[in-house]
Amino acid sequence: MEEQVKLFLKYLNYQKGYSENTIINYENDIKEFLEFLNKENIDNLKEVNYSIVRFYLMDLYNKKFSRNSVSRKLSSLRSFFKYLHNEEIVKINPFSLISSPKKEKKLPKFLYNEDIEKIFNVPNTKTVLGKRDSLILELLYDTGVRVGELVNIKINDINFDDKSIKILGKGNKERIVLYGTYAEIALKEYLNNGRNELLKGKNNEYLILNANGNNITTRGIRLIIDKIIKQACLNTHISPHTLRHTFATHLLENGSDLLTVKELLGHSSLSSTQIYTHVTNERLRNIYLKSHPRARK
Repeated sequence: MEEQVKLFLKYLNYQKGYSENTIINYENDIKEFLEFLNKENIDNLKEVNYSIVRFYLMDLYNKKFSRNSVSRKLSSLRSFFKYLHNEEIVKINPFSLISSPKKEKKLPKFLYNEDIEKIFNVPNTKTVLGKRDSLILELLYDTGVRVGELVNIKINDINFDDKSIKILGKGNKERIVLYGTYAEIALKEYLNNGRNELLKGKNNEYLILNANGNNITTRGIRLIIDKIIKQACLNTHISPHTLRHTFATHLLENGSDLLTVKELLGHSSLSSTQIYTHVTNERLRNIYLKSHPRARK
């Protein structure tokens, strides 16, 4: 079974163009299901049927997984068994018979301006790594790119004249993102006075490098952000994706239309972007309730 999992993960990487982080999620979901099968003394994927899938679903709910987590796990396994069916390894895809639970509506977390200022003041831009970390923050917030997209930016993807970057997003879809004056300053400072020191004579086409002069990983970015958040003394969990949420929220709050935000984020459908209208509407409601004399007793 492990060999079939490896082949499927290669398929996701080379055929579907999925990001490293997405493939890791698929792998974890599938391995978790294989562990369940092992406990049930099932050692052949051909034996998996509707009843076993239902039993697994009950097991997930008994372990108190959220509906969103269950939905993601089912989606991963549905794709895995679809691949196995197409490769004629199994006769049916039992997960196609199971409907995913209705997703919980969870508003994305975003940062207020004062918190943005706090974290942006953390990197010591007198050091090489500080210049790099400052650029990471600027690009995540200025462009709204995903972490997996950020680590794959190459120098020749950047158009310095019109301050734009070509991004290879999910499903190998290309889009153009824009960056502003602050990111431009951070980018020039990093390229002119930092990146070559990190390279140490090596050749590397990628923009963001680690301390050894190699292109940085998504995990490396997350560790940097975690460290910055601790130094900024923010008492909340913030991930690199929070900066993407903040990018979208702040654009809408300042008058951008939804279609523009959709294109900049690289969403395939408008429904994915509409969640941010709930965020901005909720914030407006809170401001109204606090500020208007007739809104409260």
